Amino acid sequence: MGELGLRERKKKETSARLWRAALDLFAERGFDAVSTAEIAAAADVSKMTLFNYFPTKEDLILMPVEDHIDEPARVVRARPDGQSPVEALRTQFLGALAARDPATGLSDSEPVMLMQRLARSTPSLLARALHYELTRANTLADALAEPGPTTPFDHVRARQIMGVISALVEHNVARVLAGDKPDAVYPEAVTLAERGFDLLE
Repeated sequence: MGELGLRERKKKETSARLWRAALDLFAERGFDAVSTAEIAAAADVSKMTLFNYFPTKEDLILMPVEDHIDEPARVVRARPDGQSPVEALRTQFLGALAARDPATGLSDSEPVMLMQRLARSTPSLLARALHYELTRANTLADALAEPGPTTPFDHVRARQIMGVISALVEHNVARVLAGDKPDAVYPEAVTLAERGFDLLE
């Protein structure tokens, strides 16, 4: 178990090093002007190693987003008996806001803000982010349907939920990118989250 833990830790460290190296290069020269070979060299790994971790530059830069791709489904599956899916997701989202989780948009760390700017200004990253959102909605629909098969209504419900969450995150990101501090945004973010999840009940 110790060896597995060390191996997983080294994988995470390499992933993070590649991500940060890529961000620095993209900030300096732009997303399209940087090659995967240059990213690998900056992170002191081989190009083959980079591709073992990330098939494309888009996958590399959006690594933190991918870590959350099945989070709504996991939250719904792990909810206690008697708690509705919407209430479980509300509780999780409010907790993430309080923790200033970057996934809620309440983070002004330099790497996260750079990733957000790149994602909004690069067509291929926008397309990949949309793919992630669709995947999040589809996995959530599967979780909402369990233990039965997924129905069209489950997909409608999942899209409603993800629409609210995405709108909340986008609002927070826009304010932080405009220069507002996460702590200043937090009270409004909570109020909007409560109202948004109320619409889903």
